[in-house]
Amino acid sequence: METISILAIGDNVADKYLSRGMMYPGGQSFNTAVYTKMNHMDSAYLGKFGSDAVAHHNCDVLDELGIDYSHSRFFEGENGYAKVTLQGNERVFLGSNKGGIAKENPYAFQDNDFAYMKCFSLLYTNLNSYIEDDLPLLHKTGVPLVYDFSTRWNDDVLRAIAPFLTVGVLSCANLKEEERTQEMMKLANLGVAIVVGTVGEAGSHILYHGDWYYQPSVRAEYVKDTMGAGDSYLSALLASLLRDTNGKFIAGSVSEMAMHIRKAMRAGATFAAKVCGMEGAFGHGIPLI
Repeated sequence: METISILAIGDNVADKYLSRGMMYPGGQSFNTAVYTKMNHMDSAYLGKFGSDAVAHHNCDVLDELGIDYSHSRFFEGENGYAKVTLQGNERVFLGSNKGGIAKENPYAFQDNDFAYMKCFSLLYTNLNSYIEDDLPLLHKTGVPLVYDFSTRWNDDVLRAIAPFLTVGVLSCANLKEEERTQEMMKLANLGVAIVVGTVGEAGSHILYHGDWYYQPSVRAEYVKDTMGAGDSYLSALLASLLRDTNGKFIAGSVSEMAMHIRKAMRAGATFAAKVCGMEGAFGHGIPLI
């Protein structure tokens, strides 16, 4: 590992805003690579691209931002997209093509991919990436793995995925407080070192080493679009933890990690507020195709 860096593996899409007649690059993994770069940390993206205008635009954005995607897969067919509209400044999803070519084609990781992954400080992926069968292979690289469950999980899913994770992320805004606590504790009891529970405008919680941490949301000066708020929070949090532990992610005593976690949560909330002032997840929109 030469530099402190994050490799985001998984989904890339176009968020097609029917209300604006514009489309913007997005997808949780794609966003994470970009947001990490925006937080002044090296990042790369490994995913599946189609052969249409959406795929070409997303690759152009990565080229413009200087984010490596050389280990990505390319297939003939339709790239992933989601249809979106705005109600006020809140994005509302209207449907998607379920990842397009991504759902039909495996990653088929090879030795050179695993060697590449080992160059990074942290690997990130999520439930929209069609990667669950590959998680044991990613785990074998020895690089800490972050997985975002979003709002879709059950006990069987947690038990199946938890053994491979260092960080598990749950979107808990739709849960009562006692339910959120219970679900986060399930992941911790399954051996996940850091469990993140986001609750939208109500902030975020982290469970680490039996201790709970809370960070209220930071009020945005101007909210244009809430797309990417959760991804931006997590990316800034992960970058802060890596930077403060010199790339080890978890290091030092429990009290030292407590300090790092609190700082990282503040960084995440502050950056998420900034991102809410951008169109789409992070701009770079073009007319709807």
